Amino acid sequence: MNQSISGVWQRVLGTQPDPPRWLVLSCAAVALLAILPHPVWRVSRNVVTIAHEGGHGLIALVTGRRLDSIRLHSDTSGLTVSSGRPSGLGMILTAAAGYLAPSLLGLGGATLLATGRITALLWISIVLLAAMLVMIRNAFGLLSVVLTGGAFFAISWYGSAQFQAAFAYLGIWFLLLAGVRPVIELQRKRRLGGARDSDADQLARLTGVSALLWVALFLVVSLACLLVGGSQLLA
Repeated sequence: MNQSISGVWQRVLGTQPDPPRWLVLSCAAVALLAILPHPVWRVSRNVVTIAHEGGHGLIALVTGRRLDSIRLHSDTSGLTVSSGRPSGLGMILTAAAGYLAPSLLGLGGATLLATGRITALLWISIVLLAAMLVMIRNAFGLLSVVLTGGAFFAISWYGSAQFQAAFAYLGIWFLLLAGVRPVIELQRKRRLGGARDSDADQLARLTGVSALLWVALFLVVSLACLLVGGSQLLA
């Protein structure tokens, strides 16, 4: 039993060989195909919503707020509710975390992959999804997180080394690339008079800084993460 547990830890904490370059590039191409066509994006965007709402929830906890609930909806919208001061740094960071989370998670994942820690990345993802699952308060959200976590577990436990690498690289390319599109969509909605209670507009009310500048910050950070993370994956 102890040897079995030790073997699992060695597997999780150890390093794996870098995948061939063709696989890395293929994963980037498949990730783009999951983002650019609108019919596919309507489904794949649910993964971004998990990261977005998870980002709100994580930063709420880190800044000392009480996380009450997370809801994920089939239209790819979501809602994270936390309690605490209605203003101040904690509230600002919590509101800002959503649109930044997919890209920052992608950058963190790219750093792990660049050091050969493919299995560690998969298991860190499982732990984060399990922690998020505890706070989900609607059926679609539960289904989304369970299916996503189940896919990570099945591939990390039963998948071959190359299949694990393909899944990990595909997921990180997706987060890096997909982190940009919701920001563009947000500004498009704002320009058309919608999304009046968006994260950017809430931040504008909290800080007095224009919502457009917050959207610009989201875009700059997401593009920077894509540039740095993509360079790490291709190195």
